[in-house]
Amino acid sequence: MFGGSPMSLTLAKRLLTEPDKRLLWKFAYNFGYKGMRAVGRFKKRMRRGEYFPAFLFISVTNACNLSCQGCWVSQSNPPKQLAPQTLDNLIRECKAQGSYFFGILGGEPLLYDGLFEVFEKHPDCYFLLFTNGTLITGEMAKTMRRLGNISPLISIEGLESVSDVRRGGMNVYDQTMEGLAHCRENRLVTGVAASICKSNIADLATNAFVERVAAAGAHYLWYYIYRPVGPHPTPELALDARQIVDLRRFIVEVRQSAPLIVVDAYWDAKGNALCPAAVGMANHISPDGWIEPCPPLQFAKENIGDGTGLFDVFNQSEFLARFRKMSSETSRGCIIMEHPDKLADFIRAEDAVDSSGRGTFLTELNGMCACGSHHQPGEEIPEKSWSYRFAKKYWFFGFGAYG
Repeated sequence: MFGGSPMSLTLAKRLLTEPDKRLLWKFAYNFGYKGMRAVGRFKKRMRRGEYFPAFLFISVTNACNLSCQGCWVSQSNPPKQLAPQTLDNLIRECKAQGSYFFGILGGEPLLYDGLFEVFEKHPDCYFLLFTNGTLITGEMAKTMRRLGNISPLISIEGLESVSDVRRGGMNVYDQTMEGLAHCRENRLVTGVAASICKSNIADLATNAFVERVAAAGAHYLWYYIYRPVGPHPTPELALDARQIVDLRRFIVEVRQSAPLIVVDAYWDAKGNALCPAAVGMANHISPDGWIEPCPPLQFAKENIGDGTGLFDVFNQSEFLARFRKMSSETSRGCIIMEHPDKLADFIRAEDAVDSSGRGTFLTELNGMCACGSHHQPGEEIPEKSWSYRFAKKYWFFGFGAYG
C-alpha cells in the first residue's frame, strides 16, 4: 500500500481489522486492481493515438449546504444536476472502455436525489464520494456499507474556528467529525481530504492531525494545495513557494510511519511536479454535462449529451488534445495558478464555452495574479516509501507525460 517501509504495522492492522471485509475486498479489487488495469488500457490507447481517460470525476450537482472560500462551484436555484439516466449511461460508457473508478463531486453530492440508486446498478465500479461530511447520518452510512462500492472522502478545511471561516458555516468541524464517526461505526473504508492554505497549514500538515483523523476512523488522508479560484478566490490564502516545499517534505516524511495512507496527486515518484489534467489521465464532467480538463478549469467545447457515444466525443476532441499539449509545454505545475493569463488567452483563441454557469470565468482569470504552484525546480523531494514509489511509477504517473 502507501504507508511506511513498506507499511507501518499500525496501518496494516487497521486496514485488516477496521473495515468490513467485504468492503475492503471491493476497495482492493474494484479500485485497486481494476484501477491499475484502467491505467494500463489508457497507456495502450495513447500509444495507438487514441484518447479516453482512465478515470472520470463527475460533479453530479451544484447544490451545496456550505459556501467555501475559493470554491469554483456556483449554486443555482433550482440546482443544476445530471439526470440519473445520463449518469447511468456515462458510467456504462466508461465501463465499456475498462474504466471503473469515478470521483463523485458537487457542490455536495449527497444532495443529489437518486445517487445511491445509480451506484447500486454498478456493483463492479468504485465511487469516491467527495463530501463535506455534514450530511452523513447513521442510516446513510448503513446504506453505503450495504452497497459496498463507495468510499466517502470527507473534507476537513481546518480545526474548529478556521473550519467555520473556510466553509462559511457554524460548527462545521463538529458536524464533519460526526459524519466521520458514522462512517467508522459502519466500518466503511473512509478518507479525509484537506486543502492546505495559509490559514490551516499549521494545524493540518502535522503529525498530530494525521493521528487525530486516523483515531477518528480515516484510512487515508488526501492532501491538496489550495487554489484561489471562483467568484471569491481569496488569493491571500494561497501558499508561497517555501510552504509548498515544506508541505511536500512533510508528506514524504509522514508516509514513513503514518497510521493511514497519505495521498497526493501533485508529484511523481522522483518528486517532479505533474498535472493530471496535462497528462490526460482524468477529466471532469460538470452538472451541465460539459467535459472540462479538471474541476476548477471551467471551460469546454464538448458536452456528453445523454452519455452515449462518449468514446468518440473524447477521442475526437481536438480541443482537449490542444489543451493537454499547451498545458504540458507551459509548466509541470498548475497552469491556473502559474499562468492564468496564458490560460485566458488559450480559452479566447479556442472560443471555448464558459462552463462555470457564472459567465465570468475569463474575467476571474484576468483578475488573477500568478501564485505559488507545486512546480519548484531544484526543490524536488523523491518518495522515500518504496511502495508509494512503485505505485506512482507503475500505476498512476509513469507515462512520461512531460517527455
